[in-house]
Amino acid sequence: MRKKITIAIDGFSSTGKSTVAKELAKELEYIYVDSGAMYRAVTFYAMKNGFISTDFFDLDSLTQNLNSINLSFKLNTNTGNADMYLNNINIENEIRTLEVSSFVSTVAASSSVRKKLVSIQKEIGKNKGVVMDGRDIGTVVFKDAELKIFMNASANTRAERRFKELIDKGQNVIFDDILKNVVDRDYMDTTREDSPLVKANDAIEIDNSNLNRKEQFDIILKLIEEKIN
Repeated sequence: MRKKITIAIDGFSSTGKSTVAKELAKELEYIYVDSGAMYRAVTFYAMKNGFISTDFFDLDSLTQNLNSINLSFKLNTNTGNADMYLNNINIENEIRTLEVSSFVSTVAASSSVRKKLVSIQKEIGKNKGVVMDGRDIGTVVFKDAELKIFMNASANTRAERRFKELIDKGQNVIFDDILKNVVDRDYMDTTREDSPLVKANDAIEIDNSNLNRKEQFDIILKLIEEKIN
């Protein structure tokens, strides 16, 4: 039986972290955890309960209601991927909108939210054999991960990818709005006080601005095989 390791994939928004993490988990038969979906789910909850909007954020009320939030991933047999469930309701499509994207960095900057979700993430990965992507996986959640990847790409490239993804889903979006969201999230993610987005000292950086999915997958899979062997 091959030894199992922990794989932490961090990086900026829309660098394809989740896509490659899913592919790697499937290839290795590991558990995949989309930590970003968890923060999006809490953001969606905050929006639906009137705790956040364009002009205010009631963090105290959200914090008081965190125990009412139950998050889980369940396999979608049609797509083969794990969908995000909030209190046993599938919200996978709802959390992928530009509106949720515009608030998620604000919610994710909250220490109370991060404390709750990090504890869940650590519990999921305690037995290794896990691929987890996010902003603070290699620096906070799994500091001792055997392999840490930090993914990057130009803001324009990432905005183009996000724009195409939303258009393909039938959403009516404007490219300049997507680009602004990418730049704004970069700033908020890297400057927040609690667990800012930063490359871990022992992480391997991969700029995928000019890499396709297969090239990126092959590079990381080779790194994993080296760690396992």
